[in-house]
Amino acid sequence: MVLFLRPLTITAAAALLRAPTTSIPTFLATGRAAGGRRWRSVRVSAGGGGWLSGLLGGKGGGGAPTAMTVTPGTVKAGDPVLHEPAQEVAPRDVSSEKIQGIIDQMIAVMRKAPGVGLAAPQIGVPLKIIVLEDTQEFISYAPKKDIEAQDRRPFDLLVIINPKLKKTSKRSACFYEGCLSVDGYRAVVERHLDVEVSGLDRNGRPIKVVASGWQARILQHECDHLEGTLYVDKMVPRTFRTVDNLDLPLATGCPPLGAR
Repeated sequence: MVLFLRPLTITAAAALLRAPTTSIPTFLATGRAAGGRRWRSVRVSAGGGGWLSGLLGGKGGGGAPTAMTVTPGTVKAGDPVLHEPAQEVAPRDVSSEKIQGIIDQMIAVMRKAPGVGLAAPQIGVPLKIIVLEDTQEFISYAPKKDIEAQDRRPFDLLVIINPKLKKTSKRSACFYEGCLSVDGYRAVVERHLDVEVSGLDRNGRPIKVVASGWQARILQHECDHLEGTLYVDKMVPRTFRTVDNLDLPLATGCPPLGAR
């Protein structure tokens, strides 16, 4: 997901540990890849035990917990659930307690991170569900020049099940992206500037989102997750870097940031 990160306070970390979690049934934690290989999500099978050690700064504890060192509740790059296509949700199951519980958990994880989008595979669930939200508060932390260049505007919470994305123009732009499943790094990714996404909302009703600018980028990033694709699979070569090096110049030959 395209990501906004800020340090977690001790109070916030304690709240995360106290927060109730939604139980994910075993049949959602395991699956079969297209070639017949069985896989199991590390995060789901671990039962969430990694939250505490991550928030305390590592195995030995100590150190201030930050969203940079760990994003509670998310699986990380390398977990098979992030690298395999997700499964569609049967329309008749959308209103079920299981699916509604997964959606609630996704929203909670996204907001606590905090981030602006999340796909179900990022919490270990191989289903085609995405949530996204960009608030005025989040946007206010970014430099004004970046907000304008990225065409970033606030939008309310969106839940889209079985999303189908199509580009609606030939315009594209290059900007840095981050992901809650690849903590601490960024890379430049070229994305379409105008897209349309259709699917079902959390009530099972048809929904269509016409988006441009930063919202279009978020939608593309999250829909990629449902196909087993991370942003690093699409990044512009030689632009991958740590967050600490984000302000350093791009290598010679890399495309400039902005619309193309």
